[in-house]
Amino acid sequence: MFGLENQKKKKYEVFVFDLEKEFKTPKRHSELKKEIEAKVQKVKELLRDGENKDDYDNLGTLLYGYTAFLKVMSRFNAK
Repeated sequence: MFGLENQKKKKYEVFVFDLEKEFKTPKRHSELKKEIEAKVQKVKELLRDGENKDDYDNLGTLLYGYTAFLKVMSRFNAK
C-alpha cells in the first residue's frame, strides 16, 4: 500500500570497518600487533626520559590510545 510493500523485502548489509577486515587475516593481524607493541615500547622509553612536561602528557595520551587499540585487537580472533 502506498508504495511501501517493497521496502520490507530489502535486506540490510552489516557495516564492517576496514580495520576489522584486516584483523580477520592472521598475517596482517600479527603484523599490526607487532607494530603497535613496538610503538608502545618506544613511547615507554620516551616517557622514562621525561624531559618536557608537555611531551610527557601527550605521550601518556598516546600510550593510552595504543593500549586501547591492543585491547580491541585482542577481542578479534584472527581466523
